[in-house]
Amino acid sequence: MTYENLIIERDEGVAVVRINRPSALNALNLDTIKELTEVVREMEEDTNLKVVVLTGEGKAFIAGADIKQMAGFTPLEARRFAGMGHHLLDMVEASRMPYIAAVNGFALGGGCEVMMACDIVLASTKAKIGQPEINLGISPGFGGTQRLTRHVGRFKAKELLLTGDSITADEALELGLVNRVVEPDLLMDEAMELARKIASKSAVQTAFIKDLVNRGADIDLSTANALEISYFSSSFSTHDQKEGMRAFMEKRKPEFKDE
Repeated sequence: MTYENLIIERDEGVAVVRINRPSALNALNLDTIKELTEVVREMEEDTNLKVVVLTGEGKAFIAGADIKQMAGFTPLEARRFAGMGHHLLDMVEASRMPYIAAVNGFALGGGCEVMMACDIVLASTKAKIGQPEINLGISPGFGGTQRLTRHVGRFKAKELLLTGDSITADEALELGLVNRVVEPDLLMDEAMELARKIASKSAVQTAFIKDLVNRGADIDLSTANALEISYFSSSFSTHDQKEGMRAFMEKRKPEFKDE
């Protein structure tokens, strides 16, 4: 399928999705959200894919939602728009595949919200990250108040949300909001190296681990540990567990079949 606002590349189990509206700093309009939702669904069904890298064309990752389009929304249209954004990011979080955000520049508003729905974040030294919606007379609509609080805690989240200030990649690293800060010309190389490393593992286990971390973070420890025991024991019904342990004992690289 051809996308107007996205560039899709596939390479050895890794998909790269580039938001391609550089003249609008990759702002998320209705059409782009619809295309992203469709491509996430399409990739989920492609069993050859194991990891997704999400990035932006030009100097922005995603500079937010499209303000020109939003300015004329009625309350019902705004509700529908927010619902579409939440649905998309819920799909990313619930995906069987790890999503790596390669934040090449501005990740503001909706861009910060997309970034926070990913599993691992690599940020360029040029990245600027924040939730500036309060400066527009609105609150975040794609999960920013909820995911930011879960990432950095209530006090810092309230500071960032109430001031609308953006932070640098280094500040985001200190807050635990990104995993690594990378020079701009090395960003995609590092993202792809990391993606291929994860893609070499058992896709059964990458899905298990992602689900355990995401679900466990929002439930009590006892219930979360019981969930871990269930997933751990289920692993022993898979080919990849037998192959992984056999390869370890035979001192060779495992040949996983993702089953």
